[in-house]
Parts: sequence; structure tokens; C-alpha cells
Amino acid sequence: MRISTAVFATALFTLPATAALADDDGLRSLISTGATTASSYLTSNGDHKLVGPLADDAGSFVASAGAIRGPYLEAQLQQLRSEHPELQQRSDMELASAILADQE
Repeated sequence: MRISTAVFATALFTLPATAALADDDGLRSLISTGATTASSYLTSNGDHKLVGPLADDAGSFVASAGAIRGPYLEAQLQQLRSEHPELQQRSDMELASAILADQE
């Protein structure tokens, strides 16, 4: 129940950001590559929803306006930026929002 509330609150706060990010197909495809890799061992029953700690960390980060920084999100941000140098200019909030948006 608590996770459902957190997911709903996160979705409510990220709607404006995800709409802006939806126009950037390059960013979305790069994020989905990393998120797909991470989700390959964190998905359940083929429903393609990330149910692991990365989604929790990204949701907490976005919902807290960047105040809560979890270790799984930090690791994913570092991996994305090292594998895709063009993401260096993107903020942590943009990347975390894109990770969450890609899971829908």
C-alpha cells in the first residue's frame, strides 16, 4: 500500500517533467537501454515494471525534489553518464524522471 502511494505521488509530481522529456527521443532511448539492463533481473511476471530498488530510489529522488539520493540511483546515474557522454549535460532530476517515465 505504501509503495502504491509513493508511486502515485511520484507520478503526480513528474507529469510536467515527463511531458517535456517525452519530446527528447534520444534521451529516452538512452535511458531505456540502462533501465532495461537494470530491470532484466528486477521485473516480475513479465509485466515490465521495475519493482526493485532503482525505481524506489528514483521515485524518492523526484518526490523529494532531489533531497533523497539513494545508492541504486547514484550507481545508475554514474553508469548512464559513463556509457553515454552526451548525458553529462542532463541534470540528475531529468535522468531520474526519465528512468521513472520509461517504466510506465
